Amino acid sequence: MGWFPCSGSSKHTSKKRKKKKDSTNSVQLGSEKLKAKNLLGSKEDVKDGESSQIAAKTFTFRELAAAARNFRGDCLLGEGGFGRVYKGRLDSNQIVAIKQLDRNGLQGNREFLVEVLMLSLLHHPNLVNLIGYCADGDQRLLVYEYMPLGSLDDHLHDVTPAKKVLDWNTRMKIAAGAAKGLEYLHDKASPPVIYRDLKCSNILLGEGYHPKLSDFGLAKLGPVGDNTHVSTRVMGTYGYCAPEYAMTGQLTLKSDVYSFGVVLLEIITGRKAIESSKTGGEHNLVAWARPLFKERRKFSQMADPVLQGQYPVRGLYQALAVAAMCVHEQPNMRPVIADVVTALSYLAAQRFDSDSTQGVQNSRWTPATPPRTKRDGDKRQKGGSSEARW
Repeated sequence: MGWFPCSGSSKHTSKKRKKKKDSTNSVQLGSEKLKAKNLLGSKEDVKDGESSQIAAKTFTFRELAAAARNFRGDCLLGEGGFGRVYKGRLDSNQIVAIKQLDRNGLQGNREFLVEVLMLSLLHHPNLVNLIGYCADGDQRLLVYEYMPLGSLDDHLHDVTPAKKVLDWNTRMKIAAGAAKGLEYLHDKASPPVIYRDLKCSNILLGEGYHPKLSDFGLAKLGPVGDNTHVSTRVMGTYGYCAPEYAMTGQLTLKSDVYSFGVVLLEIITGRKAIESSKTGGEHNLVAWARPLFKERRKFSQMADPVLQGQYPVRGLYQALAVAAMCVHEQPNMRPVIADVVTALSYLAAQRFDSDSTQGVQNSRWTPATPPRTKRDGDKRQKGGSSEARW
């Protein structure tokens, strides 16, 4: 759930972060209300030129310490570069997740403010709900809805024998839901929001494996008007950063699409984005997958072994085709996230009945060609586009 620069020293960049102010953002944190001006525009919540009063509830440090039983070890849910997350119970008896930022950690005051603002102004079934925050003295805490099944990372990597293996249907459901959350940020928020830190550990799972994106401290407003990109210091998680962003610092919506492609590959293969225990071409997931994308007969080798062949062959091929397009080296060849949602929603709707089959050869899953999106029709009327289409 933590993050660090894609390149360079985290200590060096954290010092620079304290000194540098972003000319496009102006935020002020009070004891009762968080005021934002020109940080985020939302079609429903904020109009151009208006300042916004954030409705997130404020908590005292004492209240949250009591909720998390003084941050005892048995309440700890996880930790990363930002600090620790604890399970807590508010006075209202609501179960919550409390993120206590490490005062010497990687997530600074500005990232804390950005996350509060983003999650206060943006609301979608596939984004985690922010309940409130605490800014007592130098204490910085965030209070989220509690996601009982943990992160996607918990269910894909280093899984304990006691944990249920994610079946194909559940994997496609999670992928489609995560894509819908990203689509909301790209296409519904105005200006669009670039998530910038999409990875398995930031996709949290609720009842029924319902996915929600979390951790918005690195989110940035996307380009508007004639601008094609946002120039910013390279931040994110190694293995998920789009190559053009890592090299130039030029951030676009397609940077998020690349990160999503890496996550989709993890969902399909069960491999980590970066396998520190592996060497050579298998160390980096995308580098390992690219040669295999070119040989259809090897697609079955890419499926997660724990599935034990219980997946639809054509569904696997189509999911891998989506992932391959998302991690294309050329940003303009990657699909827009709306088209990814269309494809994955279709795959998620095709239920694979593993109980009635002996394996992939006898699959009862019979997909048809995914429908083209309205966006594709518009492109054809305008004479085509370099955007990838299904």
